[in-house]
Amino acid sequence: MNRAPVFLGIDLGTSGIRACLVDEQGHELAQARTPLSPSLSDQLGKAAQAPADWWRATLETIDQLPAGHLRDLAALSVDGTSGTLVLCGQDGEPLGPAMMYNDRRATTEAAMLEQIAPPEAAVHSPTSALAKLMYLLAQDGSGARHALHQADWIAFRLGAPLGVSDENNALKLGYDPVQRSWPGWLQKTGVPLRLFPRVVPVGAQNGELTPALRDRWGCAHRVHIKAGTTDSNAATLATGIREIGEAATALGSTLVLKILSDQPVFAAAYGVYSHRLGDRWLAGGASNSGGAVLRQFFDDQQLAELSQRIDPGLDSGLDYYPLPSPGERFPTNDEDLPPRLFPRPPDEAEFLQGLLEGIARIELAGYQRLHELGAPWPTRIVTTGGGARNATWRAIRERLLGVPVETAAHTEAAFGSALVAASLF
Repeated sequence: MNRAPVFLGIDLGTSGIRACLVDEQGHELAQARTPLSPSLSDQLGKAAQAPADWWRATLETIDQLPAGHLRDLAALSVDGTSGTLVLCGQDGEPLGPAMMYNDRRATTEAAMLEQIAPPEAAVHSPTSALAKLMYLLAQDGSGARHALHQADWIAFRLGAPLGVSDENNALKLGYDPVQRSWPGWLQKTGVPLRLFPRVVPVGAQNGELTPALRDRWGCAHRVHIKAGTTDSNAATLATGIREIGEAATALGSTLVLKILSDQPVFAAAYGVYSHRLGDRWLAGGASNSGGAVLRQFFDDQQLAELSQRIDPGLDSGLDYYPLPSPGERFPTNDEDLPPRLFPRPPDEAEFLQGLLEGIARIELAGYQRLHELGAPWPTRIVTTGGGARNATWRAIRERLLGVPVETAAHTEAAFGSALVAASLF
């Protein structure tokens, strides 16, 4: 009797490792989590973790999953924090701690890249993987043979070839997803080209689970390893958007927009760039507006109670641009743009409505900006983040955006990576 295949997604987060199992239709079967020790940090911008801790927690997390499902495991995929980098020797052993996605020590290297890299390259920040690689080599890179992202290294430990990455993680290392190659300008960085990984498309078969790990988890058949993605992209794929024009809005502390496009969209001035997913593109940008502004005025209970008093079908007439502090990059690029939060009406529910409408108008302007740059107009928008739970806000956004707005059923990156493993993305 043939049993239905099962697919595993592994999410390498900052505070823990998560794993999720789905069936061939994408229905969740089980999940597990193991916490990680906090990153080592200091005032100089350091944020580092030991790759050995990732590996230990990965094994412990998968060990927690039901043996009956692991028996039928057919494929797995790994996502990791974008820009997290580890230098390895010839055998794949790390030469030291990994520089985490939010490590900001590579300021000198970022300044050098401003002069070397083209504006559309996603490498200009000290947090980019390329800036980190240059920083590590400047410290002591004599034994370095491979520059690997977090997801690359865990996939290698699971059985993938050493020195292979995916098109999404490689973006902040300088990879050109349009030409699907490492660009010539990288030679000006002084980084030996042999350190850069071979890059394969997201979801491409990339090795098999080692026999020892198959035995550990009781897998009855060979288990394919599929090339993964970044954690934010995996979380976006978890929402279920699959068709051109479908979009995902994250309403967290900030406002993050992503849309599936049939062509790449890049605009360095607005912080807009695109991740490749086969022949499609996940284009997006992030505003400084969002839930952090609401938190300056209301707590959870106040937000819930005041939202009940708002009629989302009627406009407040208030013209706010809610920002937590001056400065905006997307959809408007103005580092001095001040928050616009006046006049403030005496009715707190009316004030909240003005804030919710203001953020919704920024969301609308964001999708308009992406559309002007070449992305399709949204056909539907799926929402994640804390703001997704506010039904009043959803109704306001639907009125202003003019397209269906839904709350995502799934938001975990591990679930998105499981969909990649099952080729359901």
